[in-house]
Amino acid sequence: MGDQNRKTLRSFYCRDYLWELYEVMTQDLGCSMDYLVNEAMRHYARSRNYSLAASAQPAEPPKAAGYAQPPAPPGFPPATPAEPARRPPPLPGQAPAAAAAPPPVAASAAPQQPLFLLFNGQRYRIDKDKFVIGRGSQMTDLTIRDGNISRKHCTVIHRGGVYYIKDLGSTNGIEFNGKRIEHKRVDEGDTFYLCDYELRFTYR
Repeated sequence: MGDQNRKTLRSFYCRDYLWELYEVMTQDLGCSMDYLVNEAMRHYARSRNYSLAASAQPAEPPKAAGYAQPPAPPGFPPATPAEPARRPPPLPGQAPAAAAAPPPVAASAAPQQPLFLLFNGQRYRIDKDKFVIGRGSQMTDLTIRDGNISRKHCTVIHRGGVYYIKDLGSTNGIEFNGKRIEHKRVDEGDTFYLCDYELRFTYR
């Protein structure tokens, strides 16, 4: 598969009011027109369930550290957390059921089966209780130098022989199957997205 970072000059017809709107957005968000157009195309492709197997890198790096990812272009709503399943109302005299909480983070013995993370052509072995991913190089096990990535974006937790991925209150979140999630058990072949960065996990 070709290099997804390669750019080629294109020409197309654009409605004048859209172009004027995007010019305002480039000034407000501090990014280029190329970045916004590429983001609009990427969001539309993903909304139609079109994607490439290889990870798509950002069209343009942010101009300054800490710059948050621009919101989705008009017509493409930003990722929102999946709506939790609704519980049936309790019967008369019955106490309401407590909501299920994510598994607590607790110290555990060394994992018997390591988990491997495939990222940007590299293979990372995860064999510890907490594997932190983020922008801050001094506090992460995997560093992604991009202003759209939070300093401590997410972590892979090992507990009782099972691995989980958990959002650490990041700005742009974790995406799985087109939806933003807070936490999930990591199963064989699971692929998550941090903005445009693909994280694929395997036990093999």
